[in-house]
Amino acid sequence: MNNSHLTFGQRARAVAFVMAGLLLATGATWRGISAASQTAATRTQTAVATPLAHAVAGGRDSYADIVNVVAPSVVTIHADGKTRVAAAELQAPGDDFLRRFFGDQSGDQAGPGGRQPRVQRQRALGSGVIVSSDGYILTNHHVIDGADQIEVEMTDGRTLTAKVVGADQPSDLALLKVSATDLHPVAVGNSEDVHVGDVVLAVGNPLGVGQTVTMGIISAKGRSTRSGSGAYEDFLQTDAPINQGNSGGALVNMKGELVGINSQILSNGGEGNIGIGFAIPSNMAKHVMDELRTRGKVTRSQLGVSIQPVTSDMAASLGLKQAGGAIISAILPGSAADRAGLQRGDVIEAFNGQPARDINALRNHIADAEPGVTADVTVLRDGGEKHVSVKLGERSAEETARRSDLPGEKDSDDKTALGVSVSPLTPDLASRLRLSKDAHGVVVEDVNPDGRAADAGIERGDVIEEVNRQSVKTVDELRAAVKKTTDRPVLLLVNRQGNEVFVTVRPAQG
Repeated sequence: MNNSHLTFGQRARAVAFVMAGLLLATGATWRGISAASQTAATRTQTAVATPLAHAVAGGRDSYADIVNVVAPSVVTIHADGKTRVAAAELQAPGDDFLRRFFGDQSGDQAGPGGRQPRVQRQRALGSGVIVSSDGYILTNHHVIDGADQIEVEMTDGRTLTAKVVGADQPSDLALLKVSATDLHPVAVGNSEDVHVGDVVLAVGNPLGVGQTVTMGIISAKGRSTRSGSGAYEDFLQTDAPINQGNSGGALVNMKGELVGINSQILSNGGEGNIGIGFAIPSNMAKHVMDELRTRGKVTRSQLGVSIQPVTSDMAASLGLKQAGGAIISAILPGSAADRAGLQRGDVIEAFNGQPARDINALRNHIADAEPGVTADVTVLRDGGEKHVSVKLGERSAEETARRSDLPGEKDSDDKTALGVSVSPLTPDLASRLRLSKDAHGVVVEDVNPDGRAADAGIERGDVIEEVNRQSVKTVDELRAAVKKTTDRPVLLLVNRQGNEVFVTVRPAQG
């Protein structure tokens, strides 16, 4: 049948039939795409969710378990004391304006000029570490120094009054006691087992914000900041953030063991933590704590010598293979070292078999020994090694090791010239310089700022007693002794205000 002969009704039904078929086909295609999209979305959701669920099930990277153990052992310390301050120092901006209307409400009667000192309460904030269940707490000496009232704030909200069992300024440690028996002491670790790179946590109350935990590593060991009151420093250095108020708090390892008592920070113009903090090693803290608990004070041994580090120049001058150790620059008459026969110029290599890697380590080894015991001191003398037995004396708590600051004919074309003007030491000069009657040498009257002696730190008023271990008493002896040494540093023994130190002067250049 020809389409041209179809009736209108037939044509309409044919169009409807075709449209229905197209709609059916389109619907099937749409349903197929929709189902495929849903399946793909489901797969995507499954792929994202599965690893996330697996990671959570596998545990977390956290120090929370360590903190839960250590936190109850770290407390906040409030130390109150009185100090007398000049009235002008207490005046705040606007004080004069207020006095015009309300008067001086302090109750103090002003002295001449209105400058009479007033008594002001000062409050120090620090931290402490519980070291026994019956109430002993370790903190820094500088936290409680001068305090007449000390309160300890526990993590459970209790505030307890503490008394000082003992304090040791040279090590910056103090032991407190509170009346309680249900405390949570920290586990004390062995600081000798600590290595540079170990992860540590610092726990304390910085700036009074409340107990805070920070994390870092051990950056160095055996540090001495020379900013403390004495000499007994062997700090662990850490980059765990430490700020004011952290003093006396805990530095713990990943076992939750105490390895240090946070003590100092190095700050750039008072800007707070810059990533350089120092903690007293737990071994030193434990030794001091035991002494304070049993004796109320710390007893330390001493040799009775002044020592200084052996530099590379000094080693070259003495003919040593390498720098290191400590050279004896002075010996106290009648001391343990004097009785044992140690000599000025001896280089101490070891003490009781422990290497003297630097003067700070040596000083601590000596101090930790029991007074009255006999120690073996290994020294280098005249190019040979010698063992000397020394019965150690006792150093009083107030007697801290002295630290003398090393200073270390006018210049001519002679390359052996030091660049100083000197004169013989007369009894009158010795008296004016506050030297002993038996002092000898030549006095430095002037120093050429461009000379070799100035570079070494020689100053006007210094007395040169020896050159290369040879005594000098005249200008000619000094000149002759210096001229003998042209290819290595000259070793001078210098007496500065009663302190004898070795100083090396480098060879002339050119």
